[in-house]
Amino acid sequence: MDNPELARIPGVNPHVPDAARIYDYTLGGTHHFEVDRQAAEFMFSLVPSTRKWLRMLRGCLRTAAQRLSSDGFHHWVDFASGLPTSDHVHSVLPQAKVLYSDINPLTIATGKHLLGDNPRTRYMECDIRSAGDFLRRPDVQAFLDGERRVAFGANGITVFLSSEENRKFFRDLYDWAAPGSKLFATFETKAPGLSTPKWEQFVGMFQKMGESFQLYSLREYLDLCGPWTPGPGGVMTVREFLGLPVGHITEEDREGVGIEFYAVILEKR
Repeated sequence: MDNPELARIPGVNPHVPDAARIYDYTLGGTHHFEVDRQAAEFMFSLVPSTRKWLRMLRGCLRTAAQRLSSDGFHHWVDFASGLPTSDHVHSVLPQAKVLYSDINPLTIATGKHLLGDNPRTRYMECDIRSAGDFLRRPDVQAFLDGERRVAFGANGITVFLSSEENRKFFRDLYDWAAPGSKLFATFETKAPGLSTPKWEQFVGMFQKMGESFQLYSLREYLDLCGPWTPGPGGVMTVREFLGLPVGHITEEDREGVGIEFYAVILEKR
C-alpha cells in the first residue's frame, strides 16, 4: 500500500521514483509508493541478489552501532543516510546523539518528518564531497556538544564517488576528528574483468540518473580511506561481520561477476 502520510510531506511526488524510498522498499520498509516498488523490482530483475546484499549492509550498520556503543561512543555522524526508519542507527543507540545527513532535499524533509521531535536526533543537508565543511558548521558542532571523538557511518557510499572524492571524504573526516574516533565503512567489489549484460544495464541505471558508480579493489579502498587504519578484527566480508554461516552467500548471489561486500571499523589512532 502507498503511504498517505508520506504523500502529505511538501515536495514529495508519489509518481516519481526516489532513491531513498527505493532503498526503504528493498529493506522491507513501508515508506514508499508504487512507482518506487516498480523501480526496485526492475533493479532486482537485473541483479536479483541486490535485496539480500543491501539488507546485509543495513544489518552491518546496526552491528557496528552496537559495537561502537559498547566502546563508549555517544555521538554518531552518519553520511548519505537515506530514510531514518525504525532499523536505523538511532533505534540501536537511543541514548546517543545521532546526526543524519543527505544531499537530497526530499530525503531530508522525509527524514525530519520520520524523526519528529526526538531531541537526540537531527537531519541536516550535507554533500559528502564537502564533508569537512559540513563538520565545521556551527549548528553541527552545537548538536554534537563540541565533541570530536565521534563514530562515523559511511555505509554503501564509496561506489558513488570517484577515487579523488573518496580520498578527500575520508581525509576530511580524519582531519576533523579527535584521536580515538572510529569510522564504519563498507566496500563493494567484483572480480576484475568479469561482466554480464545485466550487470552493465544495472550500472547504466545509475549513470542515467547522473550518478557515478565505480567499484574498486579492496586494496584500492583501503588506500583511499587512509590514514584511517582498520581496528581489531580488520576487514571482513559482510557475512563474516554479521557472523553468518559460510553457505549464506551462494554463487548465484555473486551474479556471475564475483560480487563481494566488505565491512570494517576504522580508527584514528
